[in-house]
Amino acid sequence: MAEETISCPIITFFSTASSVGKTLVSTNSAAELAREGYSVCLVDFDLQFGDVCNYLQLMPENTVADVQQGMASEGADCQIQDYLTVYEHENVQFEVMAAPLKLEEAYNIKTSPMKIMLQQLQKMFDYIVVDTTSMFSELNLAVLDMSTVVIFLGIRDFFPTIKNMSIGNETLKNLHYDQNKLRIVLNRGDSQSDIPMELVTKTLGEDFYYILPNDFRVANHSIKSGVPLVLEQENNRLSDALRELVSQSTNQEYRPEDGPMETYHHENSGGGFLSRLFGGKE
Repeated sequence: MAEETISCPIITFFSTASSVGKTLVSTNSAAELAREGYSVCLVDFDLQFGDVCNYLQLMPENTVADVQQGMASEGADCQIQDYLTVYEHENVQFEVMAAPLKLEEAYNIKTSPMKIMLQQLQKMFDYIVVDTTSMFSELNLAVLDMSTVVIFLGIRDFFPTIKNMSIGNETLKNLHYDQNKLRIVLNRGDSQSDIPMELVTKTLGEDFYYILPNDFRVANHSIKSGVPLVLEQENNRLSDALRELVSQSTNQEYRPEDGPMETYHHENSGGGFLSRLFGGKE
């Protein structure tokens, strides 16, 4: 029997610093793909302090902790779709896999069942969008390995943040990470900062793939209302930029007359991040 090929792309948002806007950008990316007509699942893997449901004003009945428990008790019979929370605004809908509600649950999440969960979700959706925590954790490394596109997000408000971005980027290179799927994106690029852009790109050793504008007012309104910017009736430069980032990251421009774009599958090589980082086997 031929092995089943999973073609659903995974778009992962990663950073080496906190408070850089990962959740805002990831929720808007999921919403934009759903607005374009694709079936989308947004997974919150910021296990300890995940804010996806807060940003979307959702009250999940189940989380990834319940999925792990369900897998342990039911095995292959575990129905992943039963643990999803629906987000809906007007005629746009996507699914959310929520982060644990309790801190002790977050500490008990294992990488193996989460990888299986992602593989199962890939069979159910056109796109998986993943919001991660800001560290090189075992789970994050596994997710980065599985990802089709990685949006590596940063800001230039503080030099330590830029330094951490540079260290993170260099770490990925040292791991022989596929640079073709890495997109280094600067958020709040036009915010006031004493750090010149030239110094930022020199520290990173490369230019940014994309620069998102700063608009605190509309971003704050979006979070308070629970409606992603890309779903608001009134366009603004930040929502337009978020749509363009999604378009570029998926290598397609959405045209209403088209059906869902042809998805693609990234083939990993050379083992996983864990084996390359620690010199052992996963």
